[in-house]
Amino acid sequence: MPEPLIVLDYSILINLLLAFVFGGIIGYLREVEGKTAGLRTHILVCMGSTLFMQVSANMLTLSSIADPGRIAAGVVTGIGFLGAGTILRGGQGVKGLTTAASIWITAAIGLALGVNLYFGAFMTTIITAFTLQVLGYMEKSFIKGNK
Repeated sequence: MPEPLIVLDYSILINLLLAFVFGGIIGYLREVEGKTAGLRTHILVCMGSTLFMQVSANMLTLSSIADPGRIAAGVVTGIGFLGAGTILRGGQGVKGLTTAASIWITAAIGLALGVNLYFGAFMTTIITAFTLQVLGYMEKSFIKGNK
């Protein structure tokens, strides 16, 4: 009986590990703020998006009529539903928009990693972390503090 063929594709492993780190950075910032979608959610969204995009990109090797954009579009739609679940309307107004946006951008980072756009994924992670941390502090201190 022949040995089963095991293909080790280290690029998939590297992309998933980067998704773990990049999603973890954003998730950590949400976690320390006590938001409903935190560390684990953002890691899973980023890794899932990465894997979906890698599967989508590899479909072209199986069929010349494959459309890798369809899976990416499906991820965006699915993330929209997940993000919508974090938005709440209450007496104080609407809450959870930033959390929904952070889930959305984390999925975009994952999609970028899935097609090896490392620099774009890295820079988006850095800019997102800056937005959540520094601009969040400024918003609380200067804008909302003056009301």
